[in-house]
Amino acid sequence: MSIKVLFFASLRDAMGRSNDEIDALDVSTVGDVWNAVTGGKTMPSNLLMAINQDYVNVNAHVSDNDEVAFFPPVTGG
Repeated sequence: MSIKVLFFASLRDAMGRSNDEIDALDVSTVGDVWNAVTGGKTMPSNLLMAINQDYVNVNAHVSDNDEVAFFPPVTGG
């Protein structure tokens, strides 16, 4: 039972990796996933997050086999 975690753009650089995998039994929300993969680092206030490619908020429930992605806001024109 696991959750795949993806980091994009500057978060990938800051984390030193592009992905991770954690035990689904250890987490219940996206916020829990963040804490598990970062060791409890403060979550940036403007962070975007998604479960299975759908945008969600920090309190969204995660389940076994979900893919959780974290990435900074995208800007451009």
